[in-house]
Amino acid sequence: MSKYDLAIIGGGPAGYVAAERAGANGLGVVLFEHNELGGVCLNAGCIPTKTMLNSTRILEEAREAEKFGISCGETGFDFQAISRRKKKVVKKLVGGVKAKMKHHGVEVVTEKATIESAVGGKIAVRAGETGYEADNLLVATGSEPAVPPIDGLEQGQVWTSSEALAAEEVPGSLTIIGGGVIGIEFADIFTSLGCKCTVIEMLDEIIPGIDTDAAVMLREQMAARSAIFHLSSRVTKLAGKSVMFEKDGETLQVDSEQVLLSVGRRPVSDGFGLENLGVEVERGGIKIDANCRTNRPNVYAAGDVTGFSLLAHTASREGEVAVNHILGRPDRMRYDAIPGVVYTHPEVASVGLTEQAAAEKGIEVQVVKLPMSYAGRFVAETERKDGFCKVIAGKEHGEILGVHMAGGHCSEMIYGACVMIEAELRIRDVREVVFPHPTVSEIIRETVFAF
Repeated sequence: MSKYDLAIIGGGPAGYVAAERAGANGLGVVLFEHNELGGVCLNAGCIPTKTMLNSTRILEEAREAEKFGISCGETGFDFQAISRRKKKVVKKLVGGVKAKMKHHGVEVVTEKATIESAVGGKIAVRAGETGYEADNLLVATGSEPAVPPIDGLEQGQVWTSSEALAAEEVPGSLTIIGGGVIGIEFADIFTSLGCKCTVIEMLDEIIPGIDTDAAVMLREQMAARSAIFHLSSRVTKLAGKSVMFEKDGETLQVDSEQVLLSVGRRPVSDGFGLENLGVEVERGGIKIDANCRTNRPNVYAAGDVTGFSLLAHTASREGEVAVNHILGRPDRMRYDAIPGVVYTHPEVASVGLTEQAAAEKGIEVQVVKLPMSYAGRFVAETERKDGFCKVIAGKEHGEILGVHMAGGHCSEMIYGACVMIEAELRIRDVREVVFPHPTVSEIIRETVFAF
């Protein structure tokens, strides 16, 4: 039986980052992944969708080029070429992950792993006919699309995100059940490609959890590009490609060429022998502490399988925390400065508390919101587009508690706000930071000076 310091089940952002960090620090690591390395994020989520979103962004910019004095003639697209480029990008990045595993001496097993037991401080795992033994185990099995109990919902009848990414042609019309991040990003992609998209969301606003002003701005700008939204609407039945839903006490129906189910994801916490360890599971996710430890000695969990923060960057950081604890290095997982980004047109980026979350916690805050037009570069590079930056700070001490942006280059700017919150900077501290000029990032400084 092969013996290791650390066995990892799952080769997504939590698993492969943990394997890389552990291998770089001299630990013997075996990583089990029966699908492709990179997990859902790299193969059927974050990367392929962002590759397609970049193609549609370029398409939208070409359509608006005349506003900037540029003539592009008739604009069009080749969906097959977009798909080929998406596959090329994914293949390249998967190859990069494989190279990192090899460089750091990580043994990658491409068969499904099953946990057999934990005896005498050793954890036994089997893959195929081969047994493995490890001093520590990291469970990073990720998540899968949630399937709600909707009458008429049968496997193969509707798309999930995987089928949407594998589509060979653009449907003429698409009904999207669920207005979260995944559903809205697909609505953005297909709307840009001329598809008539209808989004049905059970809650009062799209993308629950983000700043309300940002959600409203995004929805209104997407509606201006022909996307249709039904909020506070509960889907009750599917009949083929017809979706029935209740709204304001009335039963309505939407017919389309295709239906995309996008109502969130759920942890994959069964099917690989987790029950053989007696690991505590809460609401479907593995319960962990600040060191990413489970209730069982030397058993850790990271990523979507915890059911807490289903984001790739959260998963990677949790994997690092677990490895650092194994190595005896002081570290702990902190969730106050986890950024969230919606890669639509416009982008939305957020970190820290929203006004609603602060109120629910009983925290008194002061809030300033400025339009993106306060940043010269935003004005220079956009035409008749809106955006804003909102900063939320503690009322008594002025500590930065939340930053929320829509428009511009939000996804590339938000990390600076993460650092501010992580470092517990106050308004007066940020005022002393020099921002490059002209950049859209200056909107953060302008907003802070408006307090």
